[in-house]
Amino acid sequence: MVLRTKLYADRVIVVDDGSSDHTAEVAQMAGAEVLRHPQNKGKGAALKTGFELLNGTNVIVTIDTDGQHDPGDIPKLVEPILKGEADMVNGSRYLNGNGKNTPLYRRLGQKVLDSATNLDCGLNVTDSQSGFRAFAARTKNVFRFGQNGLAIESEMLADAAEAGLRIKEVPIGVRYDVEGSTENPVAHGVRILVKVLHDMELRRPLYYFTVPGVIMSAVGIGMGLEFLRIFFHGGSLHYGPALLMILLTLIGSFMALTGIILHSFSQLIAESRMKTDREKGSHNA
Repeated sequence: MVLRTKLYADRVIVVDDGSSDHTAEVAQMAGAEVLRHPQNKGKGAALKTGFELLNGTNVIVTIDTDGQHDPGDIPKLVEPILKGEADMVNGSRYLNGNGKNTPLYRRLGQKVLDSATNLDCGLNVTDSQSGFRAFAARTKNVFRFGQNGLAIESEMLADAAEAGLRIKEVPIGVRYDVEGSTENPVAHGVRILVKVLHDMELRRPLYYFTVPGVIMSAVGIGMGLEFLRIFFHGGSLHYGPALLMILLTLIGSFMALTGIILHSFSQLIAESRMKTDREKGSHNA
């Protein structure tokens, strides 16, 4: 893998994330620069370590080391960046109807994760979980690397979208006849989906909490006014509808207030990050 990648890259960096085999030694013998984590920290931490090492690079390419990706696709990924057409290029296994050989359970899971990621980011990518990507070097400080696990792929798309990066997809090949992750794919997909949904809550709380909450409260208040009108004209109230009215009003008000509080927190976090980035920039200068 390293030898083939070296055909298309000036530097090949392998982050050994606490492996117990001879990954580091083999990669080093093949000519890669090896960085080691004494303990397993997760893919997000490995990417962060690699990105921090790179300075003065024109294009950064990330590629998984399980052998599923073809280093021969690297020129296709970097071309849009070199031409000035994109800031980030996502290698897609499913673009233009590709991915027919993908196992059905994988594709169904991918569809769910793609939909959630696109909804969160406002994008329309076809392979949100691709680990084969290219980045213009100037974008390296855009990414939070907050997710240590495999949800990092969705997080990086969210960060890129929030920063207004130009994102393009190109088709890539993939192999499923090699040993990949030993993790249960269903459990793995569910964990990523939960992380994406959590990110959605923090990134757009007014949209996902306050707006639905206001609608629920309005329906509850409307029902209450209608009950008052009926009661004023001599009608009687029924327990079920009255309980529903109370629940809608209380839950809706709680959701609306939660969204406002989360929005305030997210604004504070964003301002804190901007302040930290400015301080880093002035320190580096």
